[in-house]
Amino acid sequence: MSKHNETGKKGEELARHYLLKKGYEILEVNWHFMHKEIDIVAKINDTMVFVEVKTRASLNFELPKEAVTIRKQKNLVFAADAYLQENDINLPSRFDIVSVYAQDPPKILEHLEEAFSPHELI
Repeated sequence: MSKHNETGKKGEELARHYLLKKGYEILEVNWHFMHKEIDIVAKINDTMVFVEVKTRASLNFELPKEAVTIRKQKNLVFAADAYLQENDINLPSRFDIVSVYAQDPPKILEHLEEAFSPHELI
């Protein structure tokens, strides 16, 4: 596995543990639909949460959350819609971003709840 893939996997693992500690139920990890991926599908209370995890080894270029482009957001919305339909789920949902800084030890930089809305992407 390449170095950046290892970094990403470690970041996703840290994000999962972080969300579990905050009371989220993790339903899926790395869920795929037509070449689109949702890093973490979770649920808290009666809300579905689709989480994009961005991990960076260095913050010199950009913050992790800045890598979640409009195109990436649209792909997440598309995949989330497929997940909800495929699993016959009719609950409110939101899109979160968890930013991880892969220093030693790695740490969560921020958890942006409702980082973007599908309605903003039209």
